[in-house]
Amino acid sequence: MSFALTITKRATMSTSTKQNAKVLEGIFAINKPQWTSSAGVLRDLQKHFSRSALFAPWIESQKRSLILSRAKQKHIQNLKVKLGHGGTLDPLATGVLIVGMGKGTKCLQRFLECTKTYECVVLFGAATDSYDAVGKVVSKADYEHVTKELVEEKLAQFRGKILQKPSVFSALKVDGKKMYEYARAGGDIPEVAARPVEVEELELVEWLEPGSHEFTWPKEEVGGEEMEGAKKLMGIREEDAKMYADTVARRGRKRSRSPEGDSVEGAGKQPKMPKSDTEPAMSGALPREEVPVDSAEDNASDPPKDSTVEPVHTVPSSTEPTDTIPPPTELTLRPQPPAARLRMTVTSGFYVRSLCHDLGLACSSLGLMSSLIRSRQGAYTLNQNVLEYSDLEHPEKWEPVLQKQLEDFMEAEGWEAEELEDEEAWQAKKKERLEDRRDDDRERSFRGGGRNRWNKGIGKYSRNGYSKNMDGGGQSERKN
Repeated sequence: MSFALTITKRATMSTSTKQNAKVLEGIFAINKPQWTSSAGVLRDLQKHFSRSALFAPWIESQKRSLILSRAKQKHIQNLKVKLGHGGTLDPLATGVLIVGMGKGTKCLQRFLECTKTYECVVLFGAATDSYDAVGKVVSKADYEHVTKELVEEKLAQFRGKILQKPSVFSALKVDGKKMYEYARAGGDIPEVAARPVEVEELELVEWLEPGSHEFTWPKEEVGGEEMEGAKKLMGIREEDAKMYADTVARRGRKRSRSPEGDSVEGAGKQPKMPKSDTEPAMSGALPREEVPVDSAEDNASDPPKDSTVEPVHTVPSSTEPTDTIPPPTELTLRPQPPAARLRMTVTSGFYVRSLCHDLGLACSSLGLMSSLIRSRQGAYTLNQNVLEYSDLEHPEKWEPVLQKQLEDFMEAEGWEAEELEDEEAWQAKKKERLEDRRDDDRERSFRGGGRNRWNKGIGKYSRNGYSKNMDGGGQSERKN
């Protein structure tokens, strides 16, 4: 009985070793948490994958290839699982992040071009420089007239094939100058060509009455020339800009405050925008002179050409109080603004934050994106075939799921899984390959290694051939 049990254990160990020796590559998806960058998710995955037995064969296979190619030892020791993602998500956003592993990184382009489904919340009454709740407030506008019926009516103009313009606050260059530099200067803004996109589905799934939600405007505001350029570029109406300026002047300070105790839903304490040397953390953000920021998700845009959004008006060049300050307006007395939860299926290149901004303008108000969830990208859908980020600390949960997904992907692509050789076979193969390499190097040395790079293979001391007489190529000299 004991002998039979021993045989069974050995057979099980042998089968397990063979399964673990399979090199897995391909595509999978993970649910990105809020306030984590897409690149940060990849770094976390690398950390967990490097400790996982599931990817030990891939790492070992790559190390063996580097050894045979005589790579530097530091490259071999620092080897990590090769990962890439198929479309950045903002730190603010959550949802499906497509990840390519190993050879799967070469398949990521198809996921940049596929359709995606998003769910977002539009908060009315204010506009920010990044078109979302992380940016700075550029202006505020009346929102009491914005109703569920009005929003449903205006959504119709954003369905189907429309045009969206790249963000005027992005690092996009026109005539050698970045768009946000035009905004700072406050002068004429060059026209940016709109890009065709398609909205296959767009619906209002929930109407949030004032006081029934926790979404609020950001507290920080844009000031000075940046604000003037922003108002011109973002389509903010002159009357809304004037109302906002008068309200700020009446309060006797430059920056207004949102109602106390309010915060973006699920955000906790809201951090400042992440910083980098070149681009904004939310594409569409307006960088400042001394505080660089990071790049991320989708750019914002002007209203589509085929929409019925009101035209852009020039706003006054100053927001300083005048001699006659109007009486207090309802802007400071009204309750929390309404919000709308939207669901949409769109093609590649569509900017959700731009839809939120443009919808606010279409409703004769302003709007910003307060939350964003990517619920589907290509064939990957939340709560169906997407890994949960919270499961990474528990390999017993995600390893079998991910193994099945990668195996299915490889089978669909027609990839034959590489079986990693055992240690004995690998050592024999390495010895044979290295000996062949030394023989090749010795042969090349006898032949002179080809033309000498200094004398181009000409003259007595050229190395264009091996001389038995060791006379440096005397035969060549006699010919000359």
